[in-house]
Amino acid sequence: MTGRTLRLRRLRRLTSGRGEDGGARTGRRRGATPKVVALGGGQGLSASLTALRRITGDLTAVVTVADDGGSSGRLREELGVLPPGDLRKALAALCGDDDWGQTWARVIQHRFQSAGDLHEHAVGNLLIVALWEQLGDPVQALDLVGKLLGAQGRVLPMSAVPLELQALVKGHDPARPEDVDTVRGQATVALTPGEVLSVQVVPSDPPAVPEAVAAVLDADWVVLGPGSWFSSVIPHLLVPELLDALMVTKARRVLSLNLAPQPGETEGFSPQRHLEVLARHAPKLALDVVLADEAAVPDRESLADAAKRFGAAVELAPVARQDGSPKHDPELLAAAYDRIFRMHGRIGPWR
Repeated sequence: MTGRTLRLRRLRRLTSGRGEDGGARTGRRRGATPKVVALGGGQGLSASLTALRRITGDLTAVVTVADDGGSSGRLREELGVLPPGDLRKALAALCGDDDWGQTWARVIQHRFQSAGDLHEHAVGNLLIVALWEQLGDPVQALDLVGKLLGAQGRVLPMSAVPLELQALVKGHDPARPEDVDTVRGQATVALTPGEVLSVQVVPSDPPAVPEAVAAVLDADWVVLGPGSWFSSVIPHLLVPELLDALMVTKARRVLSLNLAPQPGETEGFSPQRHLEVLARHAPKLALDVVLADEAAVPDRESLADAAKRFGAAVELAPVARQDGSPKHDPELLAAAYDRIFRMHGRIGPWR
């Protein structure tokens, strides 16, 4: 019996008895807010969370743990802990818009500037790691930080162990543009001048955090992206238990595309090429909706064809800031998610 068969059996036991439409949803009152799980990392996930907390009171972030640069990389190397940086950013994004929430968001994002060892360490990283050492439980510690901040949702790591990202890159060395090299480390992959062909994580069969798997199984909607495609979005599909949960969950799945290619990782990528590389890493994954900014899609027919491979419809909406920067506008993105949840949901209006 294969490892995947055993994992699917465990997942089916978790989902058994939940009814044709996921059980946890069948008894939900009309008008209840949707249970939403957002997967990603870095600024892309932060943008999604900032929008989603405006439309649901039941929100969970599942965050990549492959970061090896900056403050996170130093703490990871010195203490052997999960890299806290993307988890910190997700917590900050879930802080409310009141004085308490915005003050704490600034505090945990604050970086020390010095000539010593504290230089560029983020306050939130140190707080999270301190609680991990005190409590010995990453999930319990993150829940406690969230409670302190008044976070409007929950933050979970996708895996229980820190991961190393490895990529096959064509032309990583500009002096050898046709050679394909193995590039190691998320920070290095994100900045490569070459063409990323594929990524994998080490260890290759990392354990998923059980609470993250349970959240995906119990969700109404799972949102994947936006974010650094190879280093923040695709890694979730490389954790076998998490991918299995995404494949068997009763939740609807929406993929949110980036506003523009990312220098290094996805330089020159069209919207449909983002979908093509996602399919190469998870060929059996199904999606329900692909969300893209209408101004960032020059070839709508090609994007629609690429989305059909996942069984998904394409929704185009203005979600970018009006200042011309490749950043999402929280209100516009929230409106787009809300419309998708209403149009493509199973149980009618949420509010």
